[in-house]
Amino acid sequence: MAPVRRRGITATALLTLLLTATACGPVADRQPGDLRVGYDSLDGDLTVWPPRGTLAGDAAVRSAVTEAVRDWRSPADDRVHLPTSGILWSGEVGGAPLALVAADVPGESASWLLQVTTEDGRYAVTRAAEYTDPGYLVYSDVLPVHTSDGRRYLTSGRVQRLLGPDGRALRHTDGLTEPVTVPACRAVPVTATLRATEALPRGRAADRLLDLGTGTTDPRYPLVRDESGSGKRALTGLDTCALAGEEGPFGSVPRRIGDRDAPRSVPSSWPMTKLTVRTLGEVALGGGEPAELEQLSWETADGTMTAVVYRPADGGTPVVSPADRANPLQTYTLPVPGQPLAVLSWRPTADSSLSTPPDTPRLVDRPGLVVVPAPTRSETFSLAEAEKTHYRSLGGR
Repeated sequence: MAPVRRRGITATALLTLLLTATACGPVADRQPGDLRVGYDSLDGDLTVWPPRGTLAGDAAVRSAVTEAVRDWRSPADDRVHLPTSGILWSGEVGGAPLALVAADVPGESASWLLQVTTEDGRYAVTRAAEYTDPGYLVYSDVLPVHTSDGRRYLTSGRVQRLLGPDGRALRHTDGLTEPVTVPACRAVPVTATLRATEALPRGRAADRLLDLGTGTTDPRYPLVRDESGSGKRALTGLDTCALAGEEGPFGSVPRRIGDRDAPRSVPSSWPMTKLTVRTLGEVALGGGEPAELEQLSWETADGTMTAVVYRPADGGTPVVSPADRANPLQTYTLPVPGQPLAVLSWRPTADSSLSTPPDTPRLVDRPGLVVVPAPTRSETFSLAEAEKTHYRSLGGR
């Protein structure tokens, strides 16, 4: 068995996966073609995702869930590969059947968390979120579950304790927690304590995640890794529903499949980990109190993205820009009410200088930061460095 690197544990930790064509234990008596129950993943001698839930051993339910998953298609119209997928939990929540499936979609090299419930007496996939971090969903230890009575979390066999947003330990049954209040449009922390295993000989006291809120819509995955806690600080006071919108940082760069945008898929700018913020400076408009400008940065499946946040001095609603892929010259349009702005940011050196179109007023002009009124038509800005000049355009359509 080959060692596999897994995000969220130390660089030297190993997660050993046992993927077998023939299932063992409770999975052995499933019908040919049915999903396995649980997942054949081991961390030493610990089964990471054992079969759980009061209906895990029900052959009829397993077959019905399998048919629902077989009928489901991703936004790119790809099918689930059943032999490498599994039912992680199957039981009843609030008196209604619920199955949680880790679905492998090879066409997109993606993993999906499918929630299967009954509609008109028939099992169907009613929610589907694509796991943001490339690779198998089953490498994670905490999975989000959306239910009518609030957010729940399904935890792996490695989780010893899970703290909710209020810092209190959550009770669970067969790995599925009690409902917990999570705001619709605010990021809140969730922290797992991981037991000592072969992959983590010392365990982990605080495996930090951010839940971006119950307003996060499918197929966007609402949990973001926050190992250092910087993401919690970066998103303080920000509306995550606005961040996720088509003009917001997390939703503004569409995913492309082939040569076309795929608006029903997870945006390329959707966050995965390493959310951080740094202060760029202050900008005063119309003689008013100076507002603070910040630069957000985060890692996505497609690389590093950045955006800017305008925080009014009076504590009003922050304004955010669309995302910009990491570039030597970062350019942002900032829709400040009454005076839309263009923000240009770079890492200043002794040899760098920024050129703007003629007669462009600079509201802020300092090394590494220039703020100008947002152009109404396409304008080109350039950053000259010792060995190369970088050109970026803003405005227009």
